[in-house]
Amino acid sequence: MIDEVKEHSLYINNVEKTKRKIVFTRLLILILIFVLWEVLGDLKIMDPFLTSTPSRMWKSLLKLYSEGALFNNIGITCIETIFGFLLSTILGTLIAILLWWSDFVCKVLDPYIVVLNALPKIALAPIIIFWVGNGIKAIVVVTLLIAIVVTIISVLNGFKEVDTDKIKLLRTFGASKLQILIHLIIPSSVPTLVSSLKINVGLSWVGVIMGEFLVAKEGLGFLIIYGGQISQLDTVMLSILILSILAYVMYEGVEFVEKRLILRR
Repeated sequence: MIDEVKEHSLYINNVEKTKRKIVFTRLLILILIFVLWEVLGDLKIMDPFLTSTPSRMWKSLLKLYSEGALFNNIGITCIETIFGFLLSTILGTLIAILLWWSDFVCKVLDPYIVVLNALPKIALAPIIIFWVGNGIKAIVVVTLLIAIVVTIISVLNGFKEVDTDKIKLLRTFGASKLQILIHLIIPSSVPTLVSSLKINVGLSWVGVIMGEFLVAKEGLGFLIIYGGQISQLDTVMLSILILSILAYVMYEGVEFVEKRLILRR
């Protein structure tokens, strides 16, 4: 018994040590990238006007902060992304449930979903602007269109992959379709739902930035376009870096939810 406890403790320590090594290695790689980036820019091996450097981006960050534009633009983009993310996830899941519920509806709508998935959503942006106006609504709708189809397809495929023998067993015991959905389909599809959330994180940021490119007067997408127009590529690179950090934080948030769901199961 004592040996088993020691082995378990040793295993836990090894796992924690491996995690620390991974985190340290990640940070080291990141630091090396920024140091190399700065050195190559200072030595003019890379043109700092085109690629910027960490020091130039830092100056741009301080300038935006002093002007009061930094957190305002970050906040607007985050709000748009969260709205688009939640709407695409909730509506996509509800539509997937509807398609699973009715095999007839699923077969009727299947080609339309395929076409909508293949259609470049940005092509619909000018129409959306006329429909909902030039502002946050248009950006959220563009984000919704980009993310919702992938959500529908991935969640519906997850529903269909549930063991049919289990479904037949529940039907044998007299379970209704709603009971099968609540007690079997959804719990069995939790990994698929989480995977859909992870995909939606990236798609939501893509949708918001594309929308901001077209209609926004504020936000990180606007800063990227504006910085490019006035040849302030330091602002462009800084905005891209901030986007990367925010997307990573949002992804980690989804992973945290995933771990909590796994523990509950």
